[in-house]
Amino acid sequence: MGIATAMVAKGLGLAAPLVITPVCFRYLGDQRYGLWMAVTALTGMAWFADLGLGNGLLTRLGHLGDDPRQQAREISTAYATLGTVAAALLAGLVLLDPLVPWPRLFGVTDPTVAAEASTLVLLCFGAFAVNIPLSLIQRIQYARTQITQSNGWQSTGALASMLAVLGAITAGWSPLAVIACAVLTVPLTNLVNTLVYFWRQAPATRPGPTLVHRGTAMGLLRLGLRFFTLTTMSSIALNLDSPLVAHVLGLTVAAHYAVVGKLFGVLSVFVGLVGMTIWPVSGSALARGEVAWVRRNTRRMVLLYGVIVGTTGLALVGYGHRLLELWVGGVDVSVVPVGVLAALALWSFLVAVSSPLIVVQNSVGLLRPQFFGWAGFLLLATALKVWGLRHLGLVGLPLAACVSYLLTMWPAVLVGYRRALRRPAGP
Repeated sequence: MGIATAMVAKGLGLAAPLVITPVCFRYLGDQRYGLWMAVTALTGMAWFADLGLGNGLLTRLGHLGDDPRQQAREISTAYATLGTVAAALLAGLVLLDPLVPWPRLFGVTDPTVAAEASTLVLLCFGAFAVNIPLSLIQRIQYARTQITQSNGWQSTGALASMLAVLGAITAGWSPLAVIACAVLTVPLTNLVNTLVYFWRQAPATRPGPTLVHRGTAMGLLRLGLRFFTLTTMSSIALNLDSPLVAHVLGLTVAAHYAVVGKLFGVLSVFVGLVGMTIWPVSGSALARGEVAWVRRNTRRMVLLYGVIVGTTGLALVGYGHRLLELWVGGVDVSVVPVGVLAALALWSFLVAVSSPLIVVQNSVGLLRPQFFGWAGFLLLATALKVWGLRHLGLVGLPLAACVSYLLTMWPAVLVGYRRALRRPAGP
């Protein structure tokens, strides 16, 4: 029921990026839109800036009892730590911005776009930094099995962002104002969600400065830093595509590839949604010794992912170009041939069917096998992607990712899953 209701709630928000992408692509132009997507990809790489505390808090709260004082102590410590991180990131960004040649770094040739590059970077990274502590509310709600509520708020943020962007474009606002509407709405929604949750729904677990506890901080940091290391490598590896394409093939090709990537990004949203739902459930089941149930449930999830992602991926291969014409219209489909769509579908399938096995390991804090897997993938995939882009064109990028994932991540995932089933759960 949790998965089903979460999918319904999340589905309401999936329409938002699908609607605003073609409108923004035409309104902003290919270079400005490509710059925005490249900067967004860099913020995606920086998700490790939360020190892994978001995932660590999710795992630890999933193993706590119903003591609100203990929960409030964990939550308060997490907010205090990530609030400090966000403030440090904002200060560092302001100090470093004048020293970085953003237009040259991203290959911007349009003088107007080049003049806006610094402001655009500050805007996107600033919104990202502020959202680091604000996004903790999603982990807290998931850990307390308030899945539908959490996804409802996320969907609200996506829909509000869509309406704000469309309203700004209709009113003829500046391109930077349109981008601001897109990147600032989600942090504002998380802020409202946090206030409503702690002041009306769960006041007993409300965070406060007097509840920050040193011993709790050390335990949370130990687990969080393990997630930090893992998320650092995986985030960089999974968000490196747009900067690589921009560097090797140009910013225009990167913009077209980013639009195509959003089609297949819907599959990643589905995988992440279900994975976050079963994360605390798997940890609680293993803590009770229900290994057989976890094994059966994992097999079901692998089958579910394989059927849904595989079928949808094949449909996108067959009808992807037609969808792009209807959806965006301004995208040159010759830049993204069918081979690129097929390779992206294969990549989505490989990641999807391995995800349930990874979630089981995360639920008990067993991260070492994934560490070796992602380290190998990052090194091998980066080299193969650069080689593939230069020798095979755009299709070389997802093909290199598929080959690297099979050679590095899959062996690590299988080994880690077997170990997780034999290991007592606990943060």
